[in-house]
Amino acid sequence: MSSFPTPILDDRSYAQLRDELIARIPVYAPEWTDHHPSDPGITLIELFAFLGENLLFRFNQIPDATKLAFLNLLHLPRRPAQPSTGIVRLDTKANTGVVVNLSSRVLAGEVPFRTLDEVTSWPVEARPAIRALVADELDADTQEYVNRAAASVNTTSDDAALYRTRFGAKDPMRPGGDVLDPVDAIDGTLFVALTTEEPDLTAMAGGLLSIGVVPSRAVPTMADRDPCPGEGAEPIAPPMQWQICTTTPVADAEDPDSADPLWHDLDVVADTSAGLTVEGVIRLRLPADLSDIGIYVPNEVDAIGAGDQPPLVEDPAINDGLFAWIRVFRPTSGTLPAIEWMGANAARVEQTTAAQAEFLGTGNGEPGQQRSLVNGNVVGEVELEVEEQGARRWIPWAQVDDFAGSGVDDRHFVVDAQAGTITCGDGRRGRPWQLGERIRVQAYRHGGGAKGNVGPGAVSKTNAIDSSVAVSNPLPTRGGADAEPLTDAVARIPTEFARRDRAVTVSDFRQLAEATPGAGVARAETLRLFHPDSPTVQVPGAVSVVIWPTVDPAHPGAPRPDKPTLDAVCRHLDARRLVTTEVHVIPPTYRRIAASVGISVKPGYGLESVRRWVELVLRQFLAPVPPYGPEGRGWPLGRPVFAPELEAAALQVEGVEFLVPGSVPGSPCLLGLRLATETEPGVWFEPQNRQVDLENWEVPELAEITVIDGPALEPGRQVDPPVPSGRAVPVRSPVEVC
Repeated sequence: MSSFPTPILDDRSYAQLRDELIARIPVYAPEWTDHHPSDPGITLIELFAFLGENLLFRFNQIPDATKLAFLNLLHLPRRPAQPSTGIVRLDTKANTGVVVNLSSRVLAGEVPFRTLDEVTSWPVEARPAIRALVADELDADTQEYVNRAAASVNTTSDDAALYRTRFGAKDPMRPGGDVLDPVDAIDGTLFVALTTEEPDLTAMAGGLLSIGVVPSRAVPTMADRDPCPGEGAEPIAPPMQWQICTTTPVADAEDPDSADPLWHDLDVVADTSAGLTVEGVIRLRLPADLSDIGIYVPNEVDAIGAGDQPPLVEDPAINDGLFAWIRVFRPTSGTLPAIEWMGANAARVEQTTAAQAEFLGTGNGEPGQQRSLVNGNVVGEVELEVEEQGARRWIPWAQVDDFAGSGVDDRHFVVDAQAGTITCGDGRRGRPWQLGERIRVQAYRHGGGAKGNVGPGAVSKTNAIDSSVAVSNPLPTRGGADAEPLTDAVARIPTEFARRDRAVTVSDFRQLAEATPGAGVARAETLRLFHPDSPTVQVPGAVSVVIWPTVDPAHPGAPRPDKPTLDAVCRHLDARRLVTTEVHVIPPTYRRIAASVGISVKPGYGLESVRRWVELVLRQFLAPVPPYGPEGRGWPLGRPVFAPELEAAALQVEGVEFLVPGSVPGSPCLLGLRLATETEPGVWFEPQNRQVDLENWEVPELAEITVIDGPALEPGRQVDPPVPSGRAVPVRSPVEVC
């Protein structure tokens, strides 16, 4: 609250205005002597007094126009719309392949997207797989097979590792996901099976194969979170080796009948996935001669799929169209990340539109000149050129965030992305456009908005692409956000003026994290001197920000952010932190608890509806995100869960007469609500003090709740289903067919 008093320009009330006007009657109309309220003239005076009071009220307010002027003076533009991004497949059945150029236009209904990669689409499909270790007990027949296979590759059964080929990362939207984790592989290698319906692929020789990859975005705990890379820093790409299998055996094999095949190295033309660590596309140059590329089959039957050979495929649907194997591994050390989706003919897309070149007019030499682009919600960089008179040619100018570091002659300009305006310097900080100098924009991108967050398969239309190419997005696009409403921009003036767009205090980190454009952050909390690797030790200079997402369909009661959300907040905070501050953006840590409530329902109320309301109230009271929780901002970090608090919340439900007291083993008390915490999976501990203590970085997750009519059950125990009455009706079980 400000300590400066707000000036009142005129504080007269309705009564004061009425009395003042009546007092003036003898001066201006002495013949008017009847001042009774029923007199029509007095009625008119009262009407003018009422209207005057309303005018004075508005006169004393700060109009929105003034607030907008403050925004402009403080150089606080409205936040622009953010574009959504994703990855699409561009499939074709044309044997010769189809080139899909960069910035090709695709549509999700009427929402336009543009591709960020050039793709050569081939009639092939990529199916990732691993050789997953099998640790089951072996029967006699399987052990005999292992002995023969080990002998065929000159080893013993003790040194052999039994595996089964596991395919995945094809259908990420199915229930439970389709994540393929190379950690489970016996060799840390990811194999990619290339399949096709067309037998003739000679046109692919020397061509480029685009493989899209989406690493697993799950971050279960704060220990699984990578440190923030830093503002503007590209993800560190670990060394990767891509190879394709041939039908030629190695020359120096001890047994030619069981020899391993040769693997040719593939050139990586481009890799926007940073070594499979972020969502992106890898472009591989195929060999110029594909005559020896195929499925290698050794002469020794027991050696098939063993040693350095491709995995053995048992699925006929995959085997029939299989024509080549590609593998990728890290030649130095380390395991590959888990993969959520991988496919061929992939390209990244962004919900933006490329604008045409625009002529912005000529300069007039005045400081701070402003020119408007045709489109607002500008995304990324603007390519601006000025035809300077002395140079007699078009000179490119540089886009900057502000003129704080600009000199007198620096050719800098600032872009208001939301409004689509360009401003030059004032002659002291940044060079202004001189009289007669022509100004033009060569290219820029614009677009964005929440409408670009579409579901899987929504991007299905092409524009100006070969009709034989079909487009689809295997995963939802994400990151789109609408432009900041005017009311929100005005409301953040005080915080922006106090914070100055810098993260210094605890509240600065929280507010900036929650305002990350396009991240969808529902709540953020700051832990000072907290490092995720040593949570119990205070680390000077370390700041950790806990993030809760707005939506998490997999965990609606205990939302967890994914890796792209944490990365977006990281980038937003890293640009605004002090250089001496080490920032970590982490997911919340949940302590699983269980509650059991015994209730008595008032007459006239339905038992089932009251039970559901009690469960809902307790879930909302323990919820981690606004507008729920004890104070409306979610459950505070580290706040203990106290059973009497939950009892008070349950008693507020209309229809609950009282909580039914029941005996608890080992306790002399009769309790209507029992509370427990999970010590290990499936094991619940009921503290005697009826309180679950949390660490200062934890919040509760109501994992189990039982509400019954009568004494409370043991926490974590569900209501037993009713026993069917009468004689069971026999039904024949279907016959299993192998």
